[in-house]
Amino acid sequence: MTTGGNTFWSSGSVPLIEPEFLSSIIGAASDIALVVSAEGIILSVVLNTHSESFGNLKHWEGRPIVQFLTRETVPKFEAAHAAYLGGEVPRKPLELNHSDNAVWQYPVRYTFHRFGHENACLLLGRDLRPIAETQQQLVQAQIALEQGYEARREFDARFRVLLANTDDAIVFVSVQSGRVDDANEAAAGLLGLKLDALRGSTFAQHFSDRSTVELTESLMNATLSEEGGRVTLKAQKSGQSVIVRPVVFRAGGQRVLLCRIASDEEAATITDTVANQALALFRAGSDAMVFMTGKGVITSVNESFLDVVGAAHLSDVVGRSLSDFLARGQIDLGVLIDQPQRSGQMRVYATKLINDLGTRLSVEVSATHLEDQGAQLIGCIIRDVSHMEASRPQGVATAQMPAEPSRNVMDLVGSASLKDIVAETTDVVEKMCIETAVELTGNNRVAAAEMLGLSRQSLYVKLRKYGLLSKNN
Repeated sequence: MTTGGNTFWSSGSVPLIEPEFLSSIIGAASDIALVVSAEGIILSVVLNTHSESFGNLKHWEGRPIVQFLTRETVPKFEAAHAAYLGGEVPRKPLELNHSDNAVWQYPVRYTFHRFGHENACLLLGRDLRPIAETQQQLVQAQIALEQGYEARREFDARFRVLLANTDDAIVFVSVQSGRVDDANEAAAGLLGLKLDALRGSTFAQHFSDRSTVELTESLMNATLSEEGGRVTLKAQKSGQSVIVRPVVFRAGGQRVLLCRIASDEEAATITDTVANQALALFRAGSDAMVFMTGKGVITSVNESFLDVVGAAHLSDVVGRSLSDFLARGQIDLGVLIDQPQRSGQMRVYATKLINDLGTRLSVEVSATHLEDQGAQLIGCIIRDVSHMEASRPQGVATAQMPAEPSRNVMDLVGSASLKDIVAETTDVVEKMCIETAVELTGNNRVAAAEMLGLSRQSLYVKLRKYGLLSKNN
């Protein structure tokens, strides 16, 4: 014992400690205390009264200590105990792992002390389980941290490769500071800068007549546009006009603008290319194409439509109602207008097209609702299907079910009489055809009867038969 030169502990001033007090002092000074004889037998077990994690260890007394040590720590104890019996008290603490009935284990750090006579030793131990649990938590936290770092490095590598190899000019701008957080070589080249000069700089300084606040506000307003807004700017260095398409997102608690930059000439080229291709398809397409107003007035047609109706000039068609060229007139026109306006498009509608000479041609029409600068338009593609009817066997020319499984029997409504359609089908199909005709004509019974090739009286009979009379009133 080191007393710093004080003789209090060696002068006999300290009285002998009563046995009942000694055990409590030892228990308070350690978590667990063992008195071990020279033969390695546990003579006494003293536990700290504040520690309940050990349970009751009275069954250890009178039994060899090695019975309660794990296999790998038995040699450690035997070596230290032998040194103690040889007169050398181990100076370093000894960590032993206890095991009781192979059910649970716990580590304890012991210090050796001489105790009484007959070479008995006192082992004062500290429970290492809290330390072990803390160490385990630290190890798990370290592993999770390393995994997070690894995932971040992987994502960063992917981001760098993607940014370097994309053809689009990309710039990331902080909304708060207006500075460029990151960019790629394509963006730097488009702005006439080096990549290092672009990164970290104020984005607005690379454009003419725009302050940081004004440019940031313009970009944020563009992100609110439903159709993908854009901002036209003039590059300060290169002097060319560029178009910036921003997208805002939040990362690390900060808002960031992802800006895709393209030269004004490139954007115009892309737009012109698409427009030219669409115009070329409209002019040279094999199917007839018609654009009409929401009231059915024809605004433009292609050459194929002129061939179908036998018109010599556009002036013979433009300005007229499309109903003039439909077999059922206003009935067909109403279907081609109402259905696209309700659902946006109508895939297939079978009818007949007529010209000024009265020639009838079987066609299929698909219609789409369009908007052109606020004006409501309907675009129709008309396909000649008369050759398909000519190839069908006589007697079932219109009632034959189509070979393609994707065709729906309701597509035939309007192209043939109901009697022919249901000749090879069931009552279910008949009911579906009647429901479709009534729906397409807006519950106009006269128009539906004409579309199905029935008399009005016959239609009412079938409506009553299938319970559709009161349903559609």
